Amino acid sequence: MQTAIAAIIVFGVLVFIHELGHYLVAKRVGILVREFAIGFGPKVISFKRGETLYTIRALPLGGFVRMAGEDPESYEMKNGIRVGLQLDNEHKVTKIDLKPHSKYDVIGKIESFDIEKDMYIRIEQEQRSVTYKVDDSAMIVKGNDEMQIAPHDRKFNGKTVGQRAATIFAGPLMNFVLAGLLFAIVIAMMGVPSNASIIGDVVPDNPAAEAGILPGDQIVAVDGKPVTTWSQLVTEVRERPNQTINVEVVRGTESITLSLTTAEQAGAGWIGIQQMTEEAGFMSLVYGFRQMYDLTILLFTHLGEMFTGQVEADVAGPVGIIQIIGIQANEGIIQLIYLAAFLSLNLGIINLFPIPALDGGRLVFLGIEALRGKPLDPNKEGFIHFIGFALLMLLIIVVTYRDVVRIFS
Repeated sequence: MQTAIAAIIVFGVLVFIHELGHYLVAKRVGILVREFAIGFGPKVISFKRGETLYTIRALPLGGFVRMAGEDPESYEMKNGIRVGLQLDNEHKVTKIDLKPHSKYDVIGKIESFDIEKDMYIRIEQEQRSVTYKVDDSAMIVKGNDEMQIAPHDRKFNGKTVGQRAATIFAGPLMNFVLAGLLFAIVIAMMGVPSNASIIGDVVPDNPAAEAGILPGDQIVAVDGKPVTTWSQLVTEVRERPNQTINVEVVRGTESITLSLTTAEQAGAGWIGIQQMTEEAGFMSLVYGFRQMYDLTILLFTHLGEMFTGQVEADVAGPVGIIQIIGIQANEGIIQLIYLAAFLSLNLGIINLFPIPALDGGRLVFLGIEALRGKPLDPNKEGFIHFIGFALLMLLIIVVTYRDVVRIFS
């Protein structure tokens, strides 16, 4: 149960922040956002505020922001059909009912209309034509279903290439920002390592503990060689695997010399001591975003090595990630927050891959549009994204199968 709750919270936060990036920039540039959804599948919770429907769906493994104009939209309006119009005080149309009844201000057949640019509808009433202006936020109703119209300048494809690119890029960007903030929280909770040669903690049943070294001791010399920093101390110890050494320790006002025999790990000396940490304060933000930057470079390097065959590809799917989340949740809140930061960073990077159906693929198509001076055929682009999505789903199934086999074997 703890694993399930932790996984839902972690996935939910990562998806929410990613989609929030798309949502905020879309609203900022004036795109009509029809739905903000966390999860896929059937709706569990839904409510409408303003012009946007907010939903939480059954499968918390993704999410989406549905913007007007991203996909073909059909209002089922055509000339010759009978409609009912609701008018405001300025005689602007605020509602168009495709199955009208007697309560409407105007009922008649459509002669012509334009609800994308010129914003009008011409109705035949009592053998005469009357033209009405249509409000930019008018609703189209059919039975129990209703949808807000989207003028061209409020559609995704009605915005400039730069505005659309910013809207798409904002999702991965928010994952990078979240990773930096979560790393900063971890650093604020744990502190930053001090470079002083002062012992922060001693690992039980290891050479330092057996020799009597205590937390708070400061090692000032190894075999008579002075050390003033943690880096120097580590260097001196690593150079002496499986050797008996003398360390000079300052404890309070007392200076003592202790003898111990180092252990060996990966060919280097080791005595079982840990660095002292200091409170980072406001600098935790700086350290957090530096950690995010360093890990981003490391991940891109590792991905390059995977694609060139220098290292074996070892990718975890949803099942594997949930298992890791459960392990880290048992370790404690700090480990769980650190993992969430790492996953957020991975989500941001993966979404920037130039693969159809991902944000990176959509950015590539926008780049092509900018170079050509005109968009690609929407049907062709949609088909390419569909193929990309299908291949991604296939990859997820394969990776999930490997995760399950690994767990049960």
